Amino acid sequence: MDRRQIIRLVGGTAAFAAACPLGSVGAAKIARVGIIDDGADWDAFRQELHELNYIEGQNIAFEYRRADGMPERLASAVRELAQIPVDVIAVYGTPAGQAAQHATQSIPIVFIAVGDLAAAGLVASLAHPAGNMTGNTALGPDIVTKRLQVPRDAIPTVSRLALLWNPNNVSSAALLDELWRTTPFFGMSLTPYEARTADDFPKVFTAMLSNRPDAVLTTNDSMHQMHMAQVIDFLLKNRIPGMFQLRRNVVEGGLMSYGTSLPDLFRRGARYVDKILRGAKPGELPIEQPISFGLVVNLKTARAIGVEIPAALLARADEVIE
Repeated sequence: MDRRQIIRLVGGTAAFAAACPLGSVGAAKIARVGIIDDGADWDAFRQELHELNYIEGQNIAFEYRRADGMPERLASAVRELAQIPVDVIAVYGTPAGQAAQHATQSIPIVFIAVGDLAAAGLVASLAHPAGNMTGNTALGPDIVTKRLQVPRDAIPTVSRLALLWNPNNVSSAALLDELWRTTPFFGMSLTPYEARTADDFPKVFTAMLSNRPDAVLTTNDSMHQMHMAQVIDFLLKNRIPGMFQLRRNVVEGGLMSYGTSLPDLFRRGARYVDKILRGAKPGELPIEQPISFGLVVNLKTARAIGVEIPAALLARADEVIE
């Protein structure tokens, strides 16, 4: 083999390695990633993988299953992915994470934006998850206090709070417990309203109107998020302030949100999928926690429901939607 042939061979090998980012570049393997309840949130996940040189149909394929956040359907969806089998299962939220945990102890699982990891029981510890699971959490240590302080700063007279929550989500249950402990320090009362399925929302709305709260708190439960447009519409029509966890809920018409960036958590989840496809063991990848939190206020909604947001709060906001 002459010098020119060697150069062509080396160059071709390097190009192939760049196009195939898996740990073993000698085989033209397509990585298979399982995703449950695909939606707009997963766009950041796929985009991050694309930036990491994964190209759908060339070196990566996605297997999608729908469960709409329902526990019994989540279990069967994960089992189907495990039977294909896929190389990694990526899930959003606590119920999907628990379903994946019960379905397989061998296929790597990356969970995204799980709320209360202790309540979920998914990993042994933050630093050393052990087993076949790793991922990130959406909660910080001061999140509950902040979500009470912000409504108080926005509406000083607020005292009667409602929490829209899903009992099927143990992270939401842990949040409720923390709110029970914390609201008395703010001189507030709390009324929880359960919505396990989409059919529960109409009767929840009726109950709220009969015991009208000063403000409604929501969670980032995946099933609730699938129907959040319905919640936002109810709050707007009845001029009730809503406190959300996700920025996009405020962009869609909610009054305020305080929380971490969900797209960032999906991007970080994608980076962990990449590490696992390259050979990393999920149990050795530490659980990632939120780096920063943001306050978003929708002034158009504030005007529509008759709430005047104090200038001091607007000055603290990371984003104000006019």
